Amino acid sequence: MRADQRTGLALVLAFVALVASGCGLFGDDDDGKGVSVFSAKPGQCFLAPKDVQAQISDLQNVPCSTPHDRELYATVQYAAPGAAASASASSTAAPVDSSTYPGDDALKAYAEATCAQRFSAYVGVDYLDSSLFFTYLAPSPRSWQEDDRAVLCFASSAGKPLTKSVKGSKR
Repeated sequence: MRADQRTGLALVLAFVALVASGCGLFGDDDDGKGVSVFSAKPGQCFLAPKDVQAQISDLQNVPCSTPHDRELYATVQYAAPGAAASASASSTAAPVDSSTYPGDDALKAYAEATCAQRFSAYVGVDYLDSSLFFTYLAPSPRSWQEDDRAVLCFASSAGKPLTKSVKGSKR
């Protein structure tokens, strides 16, 4: 698949995730139950929601050894243009001091750049050389009002379920 095709598919997947999401994280149980999007940690694996929703608050977390749709590889606090972005893959930095929602376009651009940048550190290969894709969840206008500034980055495989962790897989 050419780089422009991969980028186009990644953008479609990211857009679907942005529209379907509404906020940012999954949970921390590995028992297949719904978990809060605000307690997810990198290395956890999840099933995609069956129905498109305007706002997601819970998602289904499963062991990475079972078939799953995506794996969280980074949680990053949104940084407005000109602000210092978090350098860690699992940021616990304080939210940006802004009550103004930056808009879907700004969040989309930030999420795409940030998730692409952090992909290789987790998977072990540059995104453009990978057989995997990334998608993300970003804050919605509603969750932004509740101080949600987290962008969640997920590795996924188009069509075929993942059956083990992608961390360090160099896929």
